[in-house]
Amino acid sequence: MDAEENGGERFAVRIPAGAATSDAVVVLALSGELDHDTIGPLSVALGEHPRARRVVVDCSGLTFCDSTGLNELLRARLRLRETGGRLDLAGLRPPVDRMFEITGAERVFHVYDDLAEALADDEPGPGDGEGARG
Repeated sequence: MDAEENGGERFAVRIPAGAATSDAVVVLALSGELDHDTIGPLSVALGEHPRARRVVVDCSGLTFCDSTGLNELLRARLRLRETGGRLDLAGLRPPVDRMFEITGAERVFHVYDDLAEALADDEPGPGDGEGARG
């Protein structure tokens, strides 16, 4: 996805209409390139839901993610765990999924093939990524 397909921006975060199942479950759809220069919108979006029971990050539109993006997701996961919540990932695609695999980060998140699968699995409590790859 280039900047024109992403509303002229290199990276965007949105909450898809109808995707959240309740106030306690928040869906954030990422698109474009997530890196040091574009991390701001993700940091803001994650900070707006500190008490969510579950945040599902739809990465199906994410074309690139560097260590800055990975670290932001890991920090958000830890913050949510402190309040009994969890952060899950859906729709990882190449080359983003490769980065999560190489770093071992895919083992600490629940990772689902797509958003529909993630929302269908609404088990309560924090996740450790154990056997989570859908």
